[in-house]
Amino acid sequence: MGKRKRLVAEARKEANKTTYFAKLNDCPTSPRKMRQVADLVVGKDVYKALSILKFNTREASNRLEKLLKSAIANFEAKTGARPEDDTLIVKTIMVDSAFQLKRLRTAPQGRGYRIKKRSNHVTLIVDLKK
Repeated sequence: MGKRKRLVAEARKEANKTTYFAKLNDCPTSPRKMRQVADLVVGKDVYKALSILKFNTREASNRLEKLLKSAIANFEAKTGARPEDDTLIVKTIMVDSAFQLKRLRTAPQGRGYRIKKRSNHVTLIVDLKK
């Protein structure tokens, strides 16, 4: 590894020490459906976001709720402090598309229709309220 590449990698590692995040890879939900649920909680207090996700009826909200709990636990592990009310907020949620399973569905007159079963990667970042 070159010197410049090593310096950039070390800077990224130092930045990650003060960033509290959780990642979910290869989640079998379409990115659009996940983004619709993610937009409900971005910028909210973590406990309010948890209650929103708990009572939402979409399937993606269960996965996002579990991910948010993981991000809160990562915050507690890195800082050693408990997040009191109104101190920790959901800073950003990035939903990126992942692989697509390509399937065939039978169609009339001997044809076949293509089906794309989409999946996504989710990165959730929590931060202290300024």
